[in-house]
Amino acid sequence: MTHDVLIIGSGAAGLTAALSLATKHKVLVLAKGPLTSGSTAWAQGGIAAVLDAGDTFEEHIRDTMVAGAGLNRRETVEFVIEHAPQAIERLVGLGVPFNSDGAGLHLTREGGHSHRRIVHVNDATGWAVQAALLKAAEENPNITLLPDRSCIDLITGRHEERYSGSGRVWGAYALDTATGKVEAYTARATILASGGAGRVYQFSTAPRGATGDGIAMAWRAGCRVSNMEMMQFHPTCLYNLEVKNFLITEAVRGEGGQLKHPHTGHRFMPDYDERAELAPRDVVARAIDDQIKRFGLDYVHLDISHMPAEFVTGHFPTIHEKLLALGIDMTTQPIPVVPAQHYTCGGVLIGLDARTDLPGLWAAGECTESGLHGANRLASNSLLECFVFGEAAAQDILRCWDNLDAPPSIREWDESRVTDSDEEVIIKQNWTEIRRFMWNYVGIVRTTKRLERAAHRIKLLYDEVGDYYGHFRVTTDLIELRNLLQCADLIVQSALKRHESRGLHYTLDYPQTDPVARDTVLVP
Repeated sequence: MTHDVLIIGSGAAGLTAALSLATKHKVLVLAKGPLTSGSTAWAQGGIAAVLDAGDTFEEHIRDTMVAGAGLNRRETVEFVIEHAPQAIERLVGLGVPFNSDGAGLHLTREGGHSHRRIVHVNDATGWAVQAALLKAAEENPNITLLPDRSCIDLITGRHEERYSGSGRVWGAYALDTATGKVEAYTARATILASGGAGRVYQFSTAPRGATGDGIAMAWRAGCRVSNMEMMQFHPTCLYNLEVKNFLITEAVRGEGGQLKHPHTGHRFMPDYDERAELAPRDVVARAIDDQIKRFGLDYVHLDISHMPAEFVTGHFPTIHEKLLALGIDMTTQPIPVVPAQHYTCGGVLIGLDARTDLPGLWAAGECTESGLHGANRLASNSLLECFVFGEAAAQDILRCWDNLDAPPSIREWDESRVTDSDEEVIIKQNWTEIRRFMWNYVGIVRTTKRLERAAHRIKLLYDEVGDYYGHFRVTTDLIELRNLLQCADLIVQSALKRHESRGLHYTLDYPQTDPVARDTVLVP
């Protein structure tokens, strides 16, 4: 199937690009599951932008650089922050019902920000944004949306019927999960907007499909990958054995929530940092991790019950309702929380034009390392990155359209030497094993010995997964397992290369921070 542009991913980055490109070209958007299954719909917080009278671009840039521990690329930070107000304007134009306070948009504040600059739709911003983007895409005759397509690999010169060693990307092979058939989807330009790799970890706030597919596919095709050791852990994920990955937004701490020891009631954050609960996420996550390990706890308490009940329900209606259904009334009781993997700050290396190392391939959003987040993402800069780089990719493709060739004939997917698997249990076993050792060995606090243990496990699993992949028909579970393992390997390799502690990478063997910040770049 040939279209002008192929976009892998139906979240904020992918749909932003699609809507801009569809003014001139036919666009195909592939989603792994339902069209709303990505991380965008889950984003509770909001979108950071300088809209307040007393705020400046310079201050937003400084807050981003401070949170990113100096690893950010300044030109990227300036580029994104200066384009933020325009991005918000476009969303308002699409009908996103941002909260307003009479004088204009209501701005909230989150950890690491020196001003109120988060526009939001209650505590469910992502869902409102996803709905508005999807509605616009569905109504656009130049956009085709195909759910339930699991991408396996990028199509490059080596898949051409007349083999070429060029790394030129012509689209992707994807599995139609309804029919079990693998199709080649080709295009002049391909945009990766496939999200992060959070599911590499046992505890994660990321949706089920965040298995690093785009990062792994780009790496296998020949793209460099950068700063994969910078995995952000959200300090406050609900601790509940039934409900996985329910996030308690940063804004609960921003509006007065306090972190306490569950048995003594001691408020512990001031012991770690003078900013207390408003310290950046890495500081808060390490403090909670320290309390849990030191006192043998399962969780700590996040308590906002000292604030008026109507204030709490007014600010956090979604969270309040969800917790009530689980028997927790946050207006009168503390919430049990644990840290969980939350955001992939590293990824496929891109420039300000969203280009990757491979001709014909652009990328945007959480699967990339654009230089915006550095060693730790500032709250609510993530959706912003999706809008700005989704737009940047689209504009660059429109600019260079006349130089993009039509795709050549591509070889069909070859299934002649494989059979259906009778051993699904192997996939489940390996998946569980990866997520557990990554949590224990490559988590919030690291050591070289733990990282080497993880690397050893990965090596053993490579043989097993490779053998399985070579013999059996692909399923979504197998595709995801292969990509998870690849991403785990990239994270561990990157972590072993960084001989310092900076931002999200904290190692007991190298507690110092080097005077010069350097990216960890892996070359395939």
